[in-house]
Amino acid sequence: MGNVVLKQEMACRGPLILVTPEYPLRVRPGREQMQAPLRETPEILLAKEAKEALCALLAETGGEAEITGVSGFRTREEQEKIWEDSIRENGPAFTKKFVALPGHSEHETGLAIDLAKRQPGIDFICPEFPRDGSFGVFRDKLPRYGFIERYLEGKENITGIGAEPWHFRYVGFPHSAIIAERGMVLEEYIEFLKEGASLRKPYRYGGIAVFYVPLCGETEKAVCLPDAPCSVSGTNEGGFVITVWEDLP
Repeated sequence: MGNVVLKQEMACRGPLILVTPEYPLRVRPGREQMQAPLRETPEILLAKEAKEALCALLAETGGEAEITGVSGFRTREEQEKIWEDSIRENGPAFTKKFVALPGHSEHETGLAIDLAKRQPGIDFICPEFPRDGSFGVFRDKLPRYGFIERYLEGKENITGIGAEPWHFRYVGFPHSAIIAERGMVLEEYIEFLKEGASLRKPYRYGGIAVFYVPLCGETEKAVCLPDAPCSVSGTNEGGFVITVWEDLP
């Protein structure tokens, strides 16, 4: 790829951005940028890359027979309505545990989707998504397609969100595989890269090199990358993750 200039405005874009109680979404994509991954629920949308990965995953596992979509991309206004409706119907404690504040929801990125077991009377906020049968197969294959189970049990103090076994987030491969193998959540993964994946000494996963580059308050930074296929994602917390496929021709 050669020299790349990383700019401050790019740091809040990409599949590895953190959208959390601490880090709000700074760039709001539009509905026109989204696509429908599931035929029977065309109103449920995802960003193109996430949509294509989910379609491929469902095709391999045959998951569409038992798995249905509940919620994908949301506008800020839609997130505000869900928040307000849940406060009124379920109370503040439940809502703060399972519904992200407007402007702090992964659903507003188009990179997250809630899935459910196909059955009557699906709960919109806390749908059922088992861990056995075809659902277990789906979970096992998630990392190969760039998805993670985003909010894990036991990690609530890190994510600020209750465990949600129905909420899946696209982060891209190999990041999904590393996160899953290490039992991490995205917040931990970004910290892991900050501590051990510099330009001088990247983290290696097979023939893939992963670098973390902080901006450190600069408006832009030029970096020299290997002459190999690369991708760049901001993290929304002041840095970038660069992925280099060194073993590809």
